[in-house]
Amino acid sequence: MKKTTQKTLFQLAFVALFLINAASMYAQDKFGGLALYTVRDDMGTNVKATLQAVADAGYKNIEAAGYEDGKFYGLSPKEFKSMAKSMGLKPISTHQGTVTMENADKMMADVKAAGFKYFVIPVPPMGMFEFNMEEKTMNMKGSAAELAEILDVLGEKAHKAGLKLLYHNHNFEFEKNAEGIVTIDYLLENCNPKFVNFQMDLYWVTKAGADPVAYFEKYPGRFKIWHVKDMDEQGRFAPVGNGSIDFKRILDNKKLSGMKYYMVEQDMTFDGLKPLEAIKISHDGLKKFGFH
Repeated sequence: MKKTTQKTLFQLAFVALFLINAASMYAQDKFGGLALYTVRDDMGTNVKATLQAVADAGYKNIEAAGYEDGKFYGLSPKEFKSMAKSMGLKPISTHQGTVTMENADKMMADVKAAGFKYFVIPVPPMGMFEFNMEEKTMNMKGSAAELAEILDVLGEKAHKAGLKLLYHNHNFEFEKNAEGIVTIDYLLENCNPKFVNFQMDLYWVTKAGADPVAYFEKYPGRFKIWHVKDMDEQGRFAPVGNGSIDFKRILDNKKLSGMKYYMVEQDMTFDGLKPLEAIKISHDGLKKFGFH
């Protein structure tokens, strides 16, 4: 073999190795998920620019919270899937708060077409959710048994559509209702685990005075996605790493919980911090606790 040919092959091999290493480093740098509810105002203004900012901040997975009239943030399911893919973002889960028995099949078909795996019920659906604007408190009409029955029906529909159904908690589900029942416990004990599992919001569990790890121990394998958000000294939402929640202890029990994905979420930002700035701080904070 001529020396020039050997040299050329060596150079090509070196370049290929460099590109593989660079791609590997880039892939490792992009990790974790973001709940787009955090940047909902930005998504309402410019979907493409906001998704690009999410990707640039280092996130790999996304959770939607913007479905209306068969579209995600004004885009058809296929358009949304394509735009996310073009930016290296993977649709994992979506909050579908407007689901009813009548629209569930169509909605689930749209969710599937957009590339999502998990269909998440963010609050008790179909008029069961109550929000007191003055006191800023949440609650639920009806019984835990009624909610469990609804979730089982929707969960079976989701299963048939090739999706997995999760219920997302706030703090009120951890309080005893008028009958002395803790709603989240009732759901965990009575919903069919084949069709219904849970998205644990670590902030709201903590806000309720409950222990996430205790729930992992009592109901192992049921918490497929976590919402990761911190709590500041005033009890407000905070970027990951800027608060008091012991994420390392919780993360050490990831396998026990059944967690497959996690999504950074911050419902509100304070003291002039912009959501698009907060998601960068949170992504840096994830590394501190060992999330990847």
